[in-house]
Amino acid sequence: MSNDNEIATNAIQEVCTALSEKNIIKGKEIIQSQYPHKKPLKTRKSFTKKAQVEIFIRDGFIDRYSGDKLIFPGVLCILSAMLPDVFPYQTNWKTDECHQAWWNLFPSIDHVIPLAFGGTNEKENLVCTSMKRNMAKSTSTLEEIGWKIFPEGNLEDWDGMLDWFISYVNENPEILQNNDVKNWYKAIPENMK
Repeated sequence: MSNDNEIATNAIQEVCTALSEKNIIKGKEIIQSQYPHKKPLKTRKSFTKKAQVEIFIRDGFIDRYSGDKLIFPGVLCILSAMLPDVFPYQTNWKTDECHQAWWNLFPSIDHVIPLAFGGTNEKENLVCTSMKRNMAKSTSTLEEIGWKIFPEGNLEDWDGMLDWFISYVNENPEILQNNDVKNWYKAIPENMK
């Protein structure tokens, strides 16, 4: 058992003893001094596509919790737009209606230290991970689930197919009629286009 868990468990035991002795005041004092409620100071931030792309590029389109390669979201949007019968996408991410790549290869941003436990929206606390791992981690800490952080990737080794996406859009500008493709294209830094 971790030290924090032991402290928490002992505090709860002491509070329960105080309550059994009908001493609510002592119970409150124990909680406040040994295991106080810590309300997070930060609130969840909705990241713009530009901010997401910045983190994806910084991390080299690598899932920082597994080391696996991820795909630039615009590529998946093109595949779903061009091949909807074999590469489906559903706007509410229903697992039985989306191709599994949307869960396994779509990069998302996760708070390493969850906001619920004092994490921040600062870039140092953000990593690129697959949507599936992001959902699996939820508000757990890395220690709780036994995960580690892998190093950032190198765009020269793997760029998430970003270069392919840019080339494809530049050669097929009509694909920008698809709003999802257009929005991801607009999120790419100008110096990369």
